Amino acid sequence: MKPQFMIAAPVSGSGKTTFTLGLLHALHKRGVKVQPFKCGADYIDTQYHTIVSERESVNLDLGLASRTHIQYIYNKYGEHADVCITEGVMGLYDGYRRMQGSCAEIAKILNIPVILIVNARATAYSVAPLLYGFRHFNPSVRIAGVVFNQTVSPAHFAMLKEACSDAGIECLGHLPSIEDINLPSRHQSITSVEKQSIVSVSSRVAEQIEKHVDIDKMLNLCTRIFPCRYTLPYTSEIGIEAMHYSQGKRMQIAIARDPAFCFLYRENIDRLAELGKITYFSPVYGSDLPKADLVYLPGGYPEFFARQLHRRKRLMLQLRDYAEKGGKLLAECGGMVLLSRSLTVRKGGTAYAMADVLPFECTSADSRLTTGYRRMNYRNMEWKGHEFHYSTVLNPDALPTEAPLYTPAGTEVGTPIYRYKNVIAGFTHWYWGETDVMKFWE
Repeated sequence: MKPQFMIAAPVSGSGKTTFTLGLLHALHKRGVKVQPFKCGADYIDTQYHTIVSERESVNLDLGLASRTHIQYIYNKYGEHADVCITEGVMGLYDGYRRMQGSCAEIAKILNIPVILIVNARATAYSVAPLLYGFRHFNPSVRIAGVVFNQTVSPAHFAMLKEACSDAGIECLGHLPSIEDINLPSRHQSITSVEKQSIVSVSSRVAEQIEKHVDIDKMLNLCTRIFPCRYTLPYTSEIGIEAMHYSQGKRMQIAIARDPAFCFLYRENIDRLAELGKITYFSPVYGSDLPKADLVYLPGGYPEFFARQLHRRKRLMLQLRDYAEKGGKLLAECGGMVLLSRSLTVRKGGTAYAMADVLPFECTSADSRLTTGYRRMNYRNMEWKGHEFHYSTVLNPDALPTEAPLYTPAGTEVGTPIYRYKNVIAGFTHWYWGETDVMKFWE
């Protein structure tokens, strides 16, 4: 038995992330070991969670993984924690088709209750029917209680509590409006300065949570049997293929990880660790390329570090030499940009030379966000991933795409997947928690 719950909201922008960070901070300050999770493919909130809780956050995403795998990784990473907290995404019931893939579906799969965060800045007793609806809409999704965000006065909160009482839902407290609470922009790398800002914000929110939210009551209401119910044995067959590899030659794996290359899924890294020894290196801060049988360049924000990356001539030569000699290399989004001929950050600005492994130029000038889930059949396997980028390729036909990519609904998208020798590159961030990543090169 341990406290475990999801922090969700009726709509986006209600304050889920701010509240989650404040609660993580408050519990960490008490000496509680909290395992954070994040619904969806988000690469940014998981970094915030990790900074505040000092425990690496894990994605739970039905767009990338099966229901069984969601249960598996929840149990796996939550096993040694005192409390498990999952932050939702969008509105509680917002899925890719009705509630399919939504936070509500994940809460149902894991059998965890929901703490609803409601932005009350411009409402009072009118929240009663909203709360009543969320409580009764789907009995298999249990709303354990509500916390109101951005209350403006004690009288305002008193009306909100009356609404809770009449809706038959537990009121766990509120957060008054706090001036100058701003997390770093989501299109911004997390350097040491941003880390300090995140900790400062979470600390200020934690102080208000301690004053105005009944944390102990929340934990007691949400104590549940752990591990969650499982459709396969806890020692599921997930991971057997990777373990097969690990019984042979132990690989040396080099992973780029710094403020420019930071879009990583925790389970992906753990699966790679089953194959051999991982060594991290930093293109931004001037690391050499470690000796490796496999190099992984994840996505991130190379556009913010174009000048620094351009100056890493030795690393660029090492990457080019590794690729030309047939080294296995997986480059996702920002990692692919690093392997391109050049990166232009501003319209009419400098085209910074990159590693020149792939024969095209990239730009983030006049950028627009491209995002969505992607599916691909490659080497007789289905691959699942997520696309999230502002950069574009100026001459995408310089290499033929290896396979068409589709949305989960089956609509083909123009996103390319490139192969040059043993280099696999594209804008998609792949998830291989249920897939043997080495099959890219078979």
